[in-house]
Parts: sequence; structure tokens; C-alpha cells
Amino acid sequence: MKNFRYNVIFRPEPKGGFTVIVPSLPGCISYGKNLEEAKKMAEEAINLYIESLKARKEIVPSDNQDFITTIDINSPSFANAKVKYAQAKGANC
Repeated sequence: MKNFRYNVIFRPEPKGGFTVIVPSLPGCISYGKNLEEAKKMAEEAINLYIESLKARKEIVPSDNQDFITTIDINSPSFANAKVKYAQAKGANC
């Protein structure tokens, strides 16, 4: 049995719970009422996805070599962006 590793995104939902997205497996999305359930549901969804790929004799991708980090971007405020846009269009601001 081959081991696979997948990066997953846990997205909190406004009404509670978490949606789980598996970027390397397009369309592989799950949900759980809490983090523990969300992880279990994601594992089940990933296993079913892999079974489906194998049944169709398709390549099973993984994230064994990948890693994830976050990048914080400092951008001008929305107001400054609006002024720059207006100036670019010829307005006197």
C-alpha cells in the first residue's frame, strides 16, 4: 500500500463548521461540524477520490514533495486605490 500526502485547506464557514478543500484533487471538497469531523470527512473523501482514479487507471497525484506557506501582502487602502484609478482616468484629485 502506497502512502500519499495531501495539503488541505480548512475554511471556517459563517454558520459554523469547516469546509475542507484538497487542491491537488480537483473537486475533492468535504465538510465537518468541527475540525475533528472535518478532518475525518476529508480523509474519507480523499480515499474515495483515490479509489475512483485507480478504478479508471488514472495517475494518483499527491503532495509528497510539496509544502505550503503563507505570504502576507501589504497593499494600499481601497481609498488610495480609487484615487489612483481616478487620476489615471484624468480626474484632478
